[in-house]
Amino acid sequence: MNPALLGLAANPALPSHLIDRLIAIADEDVDTALAQRTDLTRTQIRTLADRSDETAVQLAYDGLLRPQDVDPAERPLAALALLDTGAGPAAWARHFAADPLVRHREGLAGCPGLPQDVVRRLVDDPDVRVVAELALRAPAGLAAALARHPHAEVRLSVAANEATPPRLLAALLTGEGLPPIEACRVCDQEEVPFVHARDCPRTDCALLSGDACDGSHQSAVHGVRWQALHNPATPAAAVARFADDPSALLREPVAAREGLPQPVYARLAGDPVPMVRAALAQNPSIGEDLIRRLAEDGGHDVRRSLAHHPHLPLDLLARLAAGTRLGSPLLPRIAAADATELAALAGSAEPAVRMLVAMRRDLPDALRDALADDRDAKVLKAIAPHPGLTEARLLAMLDVHGIHVAVRTATNPDATAPVLERLARQPGPGRKVFREIARHPNAPLPALLACLTDPRARPVAAARPELPGPLVVDLLTDEDERVMEAAAANPSLPVETMGALLS
Repeated sequence: MNPALLGLAANPALPSHLIDRLIAIADEDVDTALAQRTDLTRTQIRTLADRSDETAVQLAYDGLLRPQDVDPAERPLAALALLDTGAGPAAWARHFAADPLVRHREGLAGCPGLPQDVVRRLVDDPDVRVVAELALRAPAGLAAALARHPHAEVRLSVAANEATPPRLLAALLTGEGLPPIEACRVCDQEEVPFVHARDCPRTDCALLSGDACDGSHQSAVHGVRWQALHNPATPAAAVARFADDPSALLREPVAAREGLPQPVYARLAGDPVPMVRAALAQNPSIGEDLIRRLAEDGGHDVRRSLAHHPHLPLDLLARLAAGTRLGSPLLPRIAAADATELAALAGSAEPAVRMLVAMRRDLPDALRDALADDRDAKVLKAIAPHPGLTEARLLAMLDVHGIHVAVRTATNPDATAPVLERLARQPGPGRKVFREIARHPNAPLPALLACLTDPRARPVAAARPELPGPLVVDLLTDEDERVMEAAAANPSLPVETMGALLS
């Protein structure tokens, strides 16, 4: 891969006649970059599509390739991509339904809006992978029929399909009213009983860790249930029946499911596996009594999950913020807080609570400015990117806490050129700020020049069109290939230099 050519392929200022020259010498990587351009001519698009399946598929999904540009016999993957976007003719669907390659029929089965005769043929396909792919997005009537398919892989897809009728999703959980499964991916390949070793040495093995079959297709049945329990169309009553299942992997989606009876949630709050209780802690359907019970839970991630509960009482939020590592997310309860609640939280004696409020980006001006005057560094780091902060306030924050708030200040959309220049001169080891300055739209030339001195920010700064043309030309010979590529993609690169790179 030539980094300069790869950069040129992405350069928005590259003239059309030079695009032609670049196409003539491009390798696969450059073709991929060229295919992402929005200014290609029809001839250029067809030329790129003729070069490789990967590029043709990309052009098809981007809406640049037309059916008349593709021969399905020569570029089957591109033709399938057009069918997948709804742009391919029905004749292509019939062609691929009879294709001897399974991967082509499987790709066809995932396409929407197929003619009914093609669907009927795919339902009867001899390869279960094709039928399973069809079942994944099948409409309700077809999904209902495929729920009775003898192979577990097809039922697995039906269980994941939200169009499957609820009564059949309930049946897939228990098997009641359905014929028994006759085959699974394990007994298709191995003599039963068989348990797939977790440290299987075979490089060509397609089985998953834990796959097992003793004739009852146990891992496949478990997989079907797992998919159905995660499907929001599965009736709540059917889901609730699995609250006491021996498998924690099946109890976890039950704990996360909304709309179950409170006694079910109460049982799950005592589950021996923390992962199940953590899933329960975020469930919007649990009542306040369970929320408060889970606030005392010392299990891994339970309290952290509870902090994300949308109806968390504010007094618990303060306790969780003080005693739990929450990171710095915008919590749902903070996002939903009204002005009065925000003001109360912003006045908390606990800095972690004030920090959580500062994560909002739509605070009232007075509250935003009050938090910008906070003396705690983590509060200032959270408020520093907030739009609307004045140049004076941003500079004052840097005066007090310097390197501790520098990176977040550089991400503020309203940071002015003087603020960014000040950041570029900031003493100390915090070089990460240069990457943020280099990508900030308000960065002035002196700040960008400073960014070029940092190895990690240099590739970002090299792409900025504010750099003078001669400097961009010099960067084409940089020892870092990322810098060379960025410089070649810089629209300030003189056209004559672009041409010279193609000579």
